Amino acid sequence: MDMPVRMSPEELTAFLDAVFPQMHANGRVYFVEKLEPGVARVRLEAGDDHLRPGGTVSGPSLMTLADFAAYAVILSSIGPQALAVTTNLNINFLRKAEAGNIIATCRILKKGKRLVVVDCEIANDGSDDIIAHATATYSIPPS
Repeated sequence: MDMPVRMSPEELTAFLDAVFPQMHANGRVYFVEKLEPGVARVRLEAGDDHLRPGGTVSGPSLMTLADFAAYAVILSSIGPQALAVTTNLNINFLRKAEAGNIIATCRILKKGKRLVVVDCEIANDGSDDIIAHATATYSIPPS
């Protein structure tokens, strides 16, 4: 599957800052680190605001990370189209997520004319142990 990278991490960040500033309403904690053909690496700096009782990073924080990583990999492939929207997100929580840097690596599995399906693995930075696995489907606007 030929998928050129149409935006750099810096270009994607600037675009999202312009069209989706709400993402960082409580401070910037989500970062696009790397974009390659069909792959994105996104980081969450999970702090106290992201913890649920027991010191585990909350499910909503991990779901946001997965959705943001999916949006990043899709926009890097199709270019700056703000109206690409999530139509489905499924996540499995596999083990405890510790506060600190959490990495989501998202890959495009199938890119059609209107739908894109992605796979996302989430792990604490520096660990190979997957803490959550997500799949997402996005609808992309017609050309």
